[in-house]
Amino acid sequence: IPRTTTIDPNTKKNWVPTSKHAVTVSYFYDSTRNVYRIISLDGTKAIINSTISPNMTFTKTSQKFGQWADSRANTVYGLGFSTEHHLTKFAEKFSEYKEAARQAKGKSQDGKMELATSPSQESPAGELSSPLTPVTPPAMDNINGTDDPCDITPEPRPEPSQNALAFTHSPSINKHWEAELSALKGNNAKLTATLLESTANVKQWKQQLAAYQEEAERLHKRVTELECQNTQTPVIKSQKTELNQTIEELESTLKDKEEEMERLKEEVENANELLEQRHSLTQKLLETELHGRVLEEQLLGAEQRLEESQEEQENFRKSLRTLLEMLDGKIFELTELRDSLAKLIEGS
Repeated sequence: IPRTTTIDPNTKKNWVPTSKHAVTVSYFYDSTRNVYRIISLDGTKAIINSTISPNMTFTKTSQKFGQWADSRANTVYGLGFSTEHHLTKFAEKFSEYKEAARQAKGKSQDGKMELATSPSQESPAGELSSPLTPVTPPAMDNINGTDDPCDITPEPRPEPSQNALAFTHSPSINKHWEAELSALKGNNAKLTATLLESTANVKQWKQQLAAYQEEAERLHKRVTELECQNTQTPVIKSQKTELNQTIEELESTLKDKEEEMERLKEEVENANELLEQRHSLTQKLLETELHGRVLEEQLLGAEQRLEESQEEQENFRKSLRTLLEMLDGKIFELTELRDSLAKLIEGS
């Protein structure tokens, strides 16, 4: 778990920490582009998103600090480790993944040539994979080379070898919101089941309450009939006592059921409030996902414009070289003409 830094875009000389604490740096394989990436997240923010290319070089600038330049991201990344062993381990893995990137690039070029020579071949349908997956062993290792996290004390950082400004993005933000949406759906299912159960219980308590009320009325009538009887036998008195006890028990049970009904009503109200909150959060989540898609489209457009600008610059350089060559030829011809004129003047 090293400390991550990038170049200061203002001074073009100093290192700027990208996080307040040490973060995990991992290697991933992007199957859609057939490339390896170095990715580090600080919460949901991507602070490192570097595509490993065959011409990259990881440079150890001190015993505990190393850096590499990412021309595609137009920046320089730096990592500070707690020990020299961790730095060496990271450098070895960097070289290993760089070689894997070189081989993957060669295979990609071979595949393109095969498609060009046999355009009738089609890839089988249904073979889809996640565009960004962690590298499996032996490619996936702890950055430090150990299982223990490292508390890194910041080292004095040397001057970077290249100056640039990081411009990165990460699909992990979408994964985070998808996880949030899945959690909300799970909570919605639980709340719906609880609401249905509470509604069924309320109906059941109402039916029992009605039955208890009918039984109480019947017993009151029975007590009244017994009191109206002239003969006050011990049997009748015993029945009356038993009926009174039964009535008291039924009244106590009825009171408990009423309290239970009140509690269930409160639970139903709370469930309705939670459902409203879920709807609100779902709407916000959808808005956030839409905003994220818009930002991704803007980012892709910016990357495309950057590539077009680089191509235009390269074409302009080629045109300048051609113009210089033509000028050199004209100057040479003028020099020969001047020499010829000088000889003619001397001969005359």
